[in-house]
Order: sequence, then C-alpha cells, then structure tokens
Amino acid sequence: MIDDKDEGARSGPGAAANDAGETASAELPDEGMPLAEGDRLATVEAELAETKDRLLRALAETENVRRRLQRERDDASKYAVSNFAKDLLSAVDNLRRALDAMPESEVKDSRTQGLRDGVAATERELLGAFERHGLQRIDPKGERFDHNFHQAIFEAERPDVPAGTVVEVLQPGYVLHDRLLRPAMVGVAKGGAKADSDAAA
Repeated sequence: MIDDKDEGARSGPGAAANDAGETASAELPDEGMPLAEGDRLATVEAELAETKDRLLRALAETENVRRRLQRERDDASKYAVSNFAKDLLSAVDNLRRALDAMPESEVKDSRTQGLRDGVAATERELLGAFERHGLQRIDPKGERFDHNFHQAIFEAERPDVPAGTVVEVLQPGYVLHDRLLRPAMVGVAKGGAKADSDAAA
C-alpha cells in the first residue's frame, strides 16, 4: 500500500524543483566539449605540417652527415700514404744526388757504369711507384715562379731571363693528387726582361 505522504513528497514542490535543476544542467554547455569539425581539421593539418617540416629537416641533416662522412672517408683513402711518402722523399733525393755525383760522361769502367745504372733503375722504380699512388714530382726549371708550389731560396741576376722565372731547382717538390706535399726549393731570376704576362699587360 502506497503512503499518500510519500507520493506527495515525490510529486510535491521539491520534486518539481529537482526536475527543473536537471533540465537546467542539461542545457548548460559542457566545458570539455569537443572542437567543431573545422577547428579540429585545422589543428590536425597544422600538426601534420609541423611533423612534415621536422621530418624534412631530419632527412636533410642525415644527408649532410652522410656526405660529410663520405668525403672524409674518400680523403682518408686518397691521402693515407702522405706521411709514408714524405718519409721516402729523402731517399729519392739521395738517389738523385748519387746520380749527379757521377755523371754519365765521367763513368770510365763497366763496374761504375753498372752501379750507376742500378741507382738510376732504383730511382725510376721509386718514382713510378709514386706516380701510381698519385704522387707527382715538381721540377719547375724554366717555369714562372708559383708561390703555391715553389719556395724561393735565392734570387739571381739573369738579364736574359724574364724576372720571376725559376732558373735553378735546388730540391724538387711533390704533390699528392691535388695537395702539396713538399714545395720545390728554387732560385728565381731577378731583373732582366719582363715576363711575357707583364709585357702583354
């Protein structure tokens, strides 16, 4: 049996107020309400563009690192023999000095000739090995002085030679591929006729 008081309590003024409160709360906007479809799309596109930019930057940086490492590896392979070659230059210099000390015209007997031929063959073999590994001799006698490859030791008065011409090579230089290993020690003409390039100017 239902109590009239309970029924009245449920259907009385309190119940009406409760229903009104529920209706009002249902009409209030939710603070955690999702963005409109257009705003959400714009946000996603902005995040995608930022991610794409970061990816492109990372790829570019990776490519730069790869190229730098490749260049360093090529250089290491190309110039790996430089220290070894430097140590051999004095041996080649001494072979040349030995040959200059006994000119062909002064060789009188077969034993001396055989010795000279052996020294000359050794020099040729060594220079050939140098060339096979990219090491080239600089012997610039008669050429225009070039401070990139030559080192002037003295100047000489040569009126019949254009100024700035190499007139004597005291010690040949060497380049390994495109890198100077040792400059040529030279004597340079001082005074004399002007060089062709100066005359043309």
